[in-house]
Amino acid sequence: MRADALKSRISIGTALHYLVLAAVSVLMLVPFLWMVSTSLKEPAKIFVFPPEFIPSPVRWANYAEVLKTTPFHIFYFNSVYIAVLVTVGTCFFASLAGYSFARIPFAGRNVVFLLLLSTMMIPTEATSIPMFLFMRTIGLVNTHVPLIVLPIFGAGGIFGVFVMRQFFIAMPKDLEEAAMIDGCSRLRTFFDVMLPMAKPALASLTIFTFLTCWNDFFDPLIFINDRLLMTLPLALSLFTDEAGTAWHLLMSASVMATVPLLLVFFLAQKQFIEGVAMTGLKE
Repeated sequence: MRADALKSRISIGTALHYLVLAAVSVLMLVPFLWMVSTSLKEPAKIFVFPPEFIPSPVRWANYAEVLKTTPFHIFYFNSVYIAVLVTVGTCFFASLAGYSFARIPFAGRNVVFLLLLSTMMIPTEATSIPMFLFMRTIGLVNTHVPLIVLPIFGAGGIFGVFVMRQFFIAMPKDLEEAAMIDGCSRLRTFFDVMLPMAKPALASLTIFTFLTCWNDFFDPLIFINDRLLMTLPLALSLFTDEAGTAWHLLMSASVMATVPLLLVFFLAQKQFIEGVAMTGLKE
């Protein structure tokens, strides 16, 4: 009887747990559903009361109007290639640095690592003016170079170093030692043995880096002046002017801007969950 009562309590507790999670998930999905619904509404029906989540009629012309009124495909391309380059560069350099801090003993290793982590506490706003002046001096303002280089070697890259270091520390040394006994160099051991096993951490870092770069508004606002060089977050401001905000166009553009984020997450969600669980482990 006690066992049955215990199982009953566990079942009720589990059901309540999932019920709360489902309720929270619905609340978090409401803004996204409103965005999709608004993107398909006529302008006059956006702010009707009570709110209508199912548009009637469905106005697909909003998406076509976004593409006609702005060079949206250029903004899209700018965001995609910058985010991809930043993500690849961050994963590459962060994995190398993380492996070095985790596995290669050298003088002052922990001190250097702590100094790197301390730079993450400096707000981006505090370094934006010096970086702008430096980029202007070398003629890189109003180009995409600052949007690519600064995130790779800035706070995002340092965060990547931390994630990869934690992962490599948690990995057993036996595999690395076996590879070296077989004649592998340190570099070959990293690329052939350690890096393939770091897919969960790389997936987590890929999602975080891509998401951060894709949504970045501050850096493009500082370094970009030419309209054709804008990224999507900056380009979304074009739908707001002195006359107000074209909500139906803004939401249509926002829906299209959200699609790559969903694709990246769903493609890497399994490795992402594993990476979040494993990067906090200690040896």
